[in-house]
Amino acid sequence: MGMEARTRKNYGAGLLRFTQFCDHENIPEDCRMPVSELLLAAFVAHYAGSVRHDTIRGWLSGLAAWQTINGAQWHGNKFLDYMKKGTKKIEPAPLIKRPPVTLEHMHALFTGLSLSNSFDVAVFAVTTAAFWGCRRLGELVIPSRNGFDVDKHVISAVMIGVRILPSGIRYAVFHIPWTKTTKRDGTDVVLTANSDPTDPVTALLHHRTINRDVPAGAPLFSFITHGTVEGWAPMTRTWFLERCNEVWLEAGLNALSGHCFRIGGATELLLRGTHPDIVATQGGWKSRAFLDYWRKIESILPLFILSTFDQSRTQLLSNSMDQFRRRHNVQ
Repeated sequence: MGMEARTRKNYGAGLLRFTQFCDHENIPEDCRMPVSELLLAAFVAHYAGSVRHDTIRGWLSGLAAWQTINGAQWHGNKFLDYMKKGTKKIEPAPLIKRPPVTLEHMHALFTGLSLSNSFDVAVFAVTTAAFWGCRRLGELVIPSRNGFDVDKHVISAVMIGVRILPSGIRYAVFHIPWTKTTKRDGTDVVLTANSDPTDPVTALLHHRTINRDVPAGAPLFSFITHGTVEGWAPMTRTWFLERCNEVWLEAGLNALSGHCFRIGGATELLLRGTHPDIVATQGGWKSRAFLDYWRKIESILPLFILSTFDQSRTQLLSNSMDQFRRRHNVQ
């Protein structure tokens, strides 16, 4: 069964938790496969109220895969669906383990990175695309030096269209071949220019200029190197995050993870008055998934509220999200 490395890791967590639960409750081995719906319900009930519903859902997906691989019938039917819905109602409040990327973090990168250095230029282009484009980091960079997959990762030769609307607004658009939600259909990444020093269109075009000698078939955010046989290297997730965190720590800011760009960018756009439908489309969220993000965003708004965003702007944002929820009939 072909499966992403990160998916295998998450599924393994479900199998581990189920095994720990069965050991604790002295469940016989022959009752664990095929696992009955009653035992599954007991497993869910054991963690309900202390673990997020999406975590439990991931564990159950892992168990289902494990049973299927071993030729056992999966009994996760209607009763179990009711149990899963119930866990959502009593789940603990979402925790923000680390603060998201804010404009302060973005400006620290703008001043801390050397925008004449090919590597730093590529790093900065990724940060602006991830933040202002609300994109997952895995859509922009590769997981490891040898992890490039032409079917999933955008290449340097991708056509980047830079256009200007009649209103004078400039934007850049390029296609990525794969996303978590659209799979092989991919999506168009649209980056709108702004007056901030971290303008994503300027950063992307600067990267294309400085790293113009990167081979056409290389990953988009590859960079020129000196003293190597190839003369270039692909931007990996590890290199990217290490460089960002190096700059942030020097600036007295906390180290962050790659996912923090996506939620930080969405929050900044909402606070600037961007309509929730536009933000949801920008990041490739469905209405319910975006509202799950909003529930997290509500708890981190104080990190974004500056003198330029007064109480009336915050209330306007809250009203917009309420309307979004009602329009999409999401509770």
